Order: sequence, then structure tokens, then C-alpha cells
Amino acid sequence: MVDVLTEIKIRSSLNKVSEYAANPDHAPKWYVNIKSVEWKTPKPLKLGSQIAFKANFLGRTLAYVYEVVEFVPGKKLVMRTANGPFPMETIYTWEVIEDNLTRMTLRNKGNPTGFSRFFTPFMSQMMKRANNKDLKKIKDILEKESLEESEQN
Repeated sequence: MVDVLTEIKIRSSLNKVSEYAANPDHAPKWYVNIKSVEWKTPKPLKLGSQIAFKANFLGRTLAYVYEVVEFVPGKKLVMRTANGPFPMETIYTWEVIEDNLTRMTLRNKGNPTGFSRFFTPFMSQMMKRANNKDLKKIKDILEKESLEESEQN
């Protein structure tokens, strides 16, 4: 089983961090491997929402549909693949550390099937590296926005 947990502290409000991260339309901006997003169900994001993603991972293009199975705005988002080559669950959590500082966690877990199961240890390392890059990217985006807003005020 692959189970990768990463976290980062972002100097931005919990609301801004969670709203940005939970919006699938933003995923290609901060996920290194995600190239496109298509809503399969009407917006906004809610329990049962389905979103199709196209990603590049380990030199392959992957297409899969995530279904939202748990959503507590500002606290937690859980999505599972409804189809695709690699059954996966992605979990975001957010918590306030202090005023204008938020901890975000990103966890991916799943069971590779078929030939891909032989690459599980390698996949875990690659996912951890990619997840760390993703969290660094969302941190950079949101902290830049926060800085620009504070300079305008």
C-alpha cells in the first residue's frame, strides 16, 4: 500500500488556504503533475462531486475521476478515484496554527494493482517528492497573494 503524508505551514488565513486548495479549478496551478481538470458534476464542490483530472506521473499520462466522499469546509476534504489506473484516496486537512498561519496536510493512499504494484516503494518516494513540491507551490502562491493584499491596505 502507498500511504504518503506531507504537510506545510502557510502564512495565510485558514479560509484562504482551504478555499483555494479545495477548488479543483486551481489544481493545475499548484500541482506539479496535474495538467487539466474537468467538472463531471455541477459546481460548487460538495459531497458526491466528481472531477476528472489528467496528470503526468512517471512519464505516463493518467486520466482519473475523483469523487468527493467527505467535505467539511475549512477542515477536511477527502476524494477517492471513482475510476482510473490506480485506486487512490487524497485527503486535505487544514488547521489554524496562529493568526494568519495555517497548517495544511496532503495525504495520498492507495493500493497499486497489476504491474504497478511492483513499483510501490518507488511510487511512495516519487509521490512524497511531488507532494512536497505541490505544497511548496501552493504556499508560494498564497503567501504572495497575502503579501500583495497587505501592501494594498
